[in-house]
Amino acid sequence: MRLDKYLKVSRLIKRRTTANEACDNGLVSVNGRPARASYEVKIGDQISLHMGAREITVEVLAVQETVRQSESGSLYKQLS
Repeated sequence: MRLDKYLKVSRLIKRRTTANEACDNGLVSVNGRPARASYEVKIGDQISLHMGAREITVEVLAVQETVRQSESGSLYKQLS
């Protein structure tokens, strides 16, 4: 699954276009490297989001095309 879609499905970012812009602006990194929106997310990847003064790092636990909002937290484990 593409990185921008994963960020939207997991509800780390609210809209896919916003996720795409964040990737283009270098605010998203995967495994310590800046990532493009087209990056294929795999289980075990560590995704870091830089939003304002906050930095969120999560580990990918599952990759699913659709998920209910109440179950979206099961796709990742927050590291910091």
